[in-house]
Amino acid sequence: MADKKLHIALLFGGNSSEHDVSKRSAHTVYDALDKDKYEVSVFMFTKDGFLLGNEDSMKIFNGAVEDEVVAEAIKDVDFSNPLANLQNLSEVKDVDLFYPVIHGNMGEDGTVQGLFRLLNKPYIGSGIASSGVSFDKDLTKQLLTLHGIRNTKYVVVTPETRADHPYEKCAAKLGETLFIKPARQGSSVGIHKVANKEEFEAALDDAFRYDYKVLIEETINSPREVECSVLGNREAKASKLGAVVVPEGDDFYDYNNKFVDASGVVFEIPVELPEDLTKEIQQMSLDAFRVLDNRGMARMDFLVDENNVPYFGEVNTLPGFTNISLYPQLWAVSGINYKALIDELIRLAIAEFDDNAKLHYDFQELGSEKLGTGLLTDEDKK
Repeated sequence: MADKKLHIALLFGGNSSEHDVSKRSAHTVYDALDKDKYEVSVFMFTKDGFLLGNEDSMKIFNGAVEDEVVAEAIKDVDFSNPLANLQNLSEVKDVDLFYPVIHGNMGEDGTVQGLFRLLNKPYIGSGIASSGVSFDKDLTKQLLTLHGIRNTKYVVVTPETRADHPYEKCAAKLGETLFIKPARQGSSVGIHKVANKEEFEAALDDAFRYDYKVLIEETINSPREVECSVLGNREAKASKLGAVVVPEGDDFYDYNNKFVDASGVVFEIPVELPEDLTKEIQQMSLDAFRVLDNRGMARMDFLVDENNVPYFGEVNTLPGFTNISLYPQLWAVSGINYKALIDELIRLAIAEFDDNAKLHYDFQELGSEKLGTGLLTDEDKK
């Protein structure tokens, strides 16, 4: 490894409902990165998908009004150029490692991972296919079911098959109370709990605003929402568990609880559960991490029913990373503080890059010894 500082590029923002959360996560990560060890640049994707350069992104980091910075940055951009949104990509030529802090669309669905792969640079988190599958609740559940990892029963409906899945038919199969969920959406956006035909139809109308594939899912009676953080690559470890307790009268941990008014939400970190239940959830988390081919980190969400039976809910491959986010909090109570956690994620990203560099492509044999040296030379590519 070269003696110079490792150049880290933080990517944040994006076009999902978690845009502002991503900004807060990235700011917390930026402040925690050891500037004696790392040179850090920041790049924000706007809500329209335009990549701001480091200078403009830092203005937003430092409190400038985002809309004003974006308006100034794009005023002379020629958007007839199909690559106009990435015109600032030239700034990343000396970047050694990418740290995506983009939640939801663009960040967790494999999009930005494809960009990193094209640039042949290490990056934190899961790969293209793993990210895409993990972001799709239907594909996730298919894989989990295939490998015997317990999850809730459901059916998938599309606009073309909607007429084949009326409320009465779904209720007979899954129960009278149902959850309606867009397959590829985060932050509980478009999710509804329904108990009759009218609610069912209205919920489908809303869910189809966000995706053309929607899950109709059974409801777990009196569930506890339990979370587990996973850290590692092919060999991973599970954290202690945490629980989310929503205000009385709320049906589930919804968008309002997460981002509008979280004052009534209680986090039990760590949560006290029977030892056998704790071990089962941790093992299910590790099994899912392996089955989904995740890398680096993931937060696994579970529902635990009144009989202490856990059901896998979903996986978050780039979970929130503010100081109050569950992923780092669970590792903090498990013995890894915030700064050490970031260092470990960087180490894991480089290790994964090195592992992949051993595979045969047109030119590889590159690995982390090339980090800190800028662009690959023509000699490297022979």
